[in-house]
Amino acid sequence: MPHRSTRLRIPAVLLAAVTGLTLPAVAQAQGKPLPPPDSDAMPPVELTVEMRDGHPVCQPAELRLPADTNVALNVVSRADQPVTITMPGQFENGRVLHADGDLVHVASEKGYTVKRDGRGQLRLRTVSAGEQTFACTGANSRSNPFEGKVILTPPSG
Repeated sequence: MPHRSTRLRIPAVLLAAVTGLTLPAVAQAQGKPLPPPDSDAMPPVELTVEMRDGHPVCQPAELRLPADTNVALNVVSRADQPVTITMPGQFENGRVLHADGDLVHVASEKGYTVKRDGRGQLRLRTVSAGEQTFACTGANSRSNPFEGKVILTPPSG
């Protein structure tokens, strides 16, 4: 007998009630496409993770990105432990276009973990213009995360 694949469809309102997500977040999680980016450019940006006094430090501490734009975030870790990078709203379903290399998505959707001495690339759609805090938290030093600032500016083109 041939195997038939069935796909379970869960209404967005029910999924929002069960998961606690907002309806827009559920719609994105169900594959609702993002609107076109404000710019067609995909500027590469590098984020480096190093250890200082037993704690991870991400550089640059002030990360400048164009808002509502597709960017390639290259992550390079020189840390002797896995480090999780978090940015509010940035790593949720729909915003991450592609991830490769030594990066693992955190189950909470709030971040990506880069392996010890790892490197990888996240291609993502940035959130709206504004400022927010990002953090780098070491697997062996969770009580003392590094905090930096993400400055999202309207794209210039």
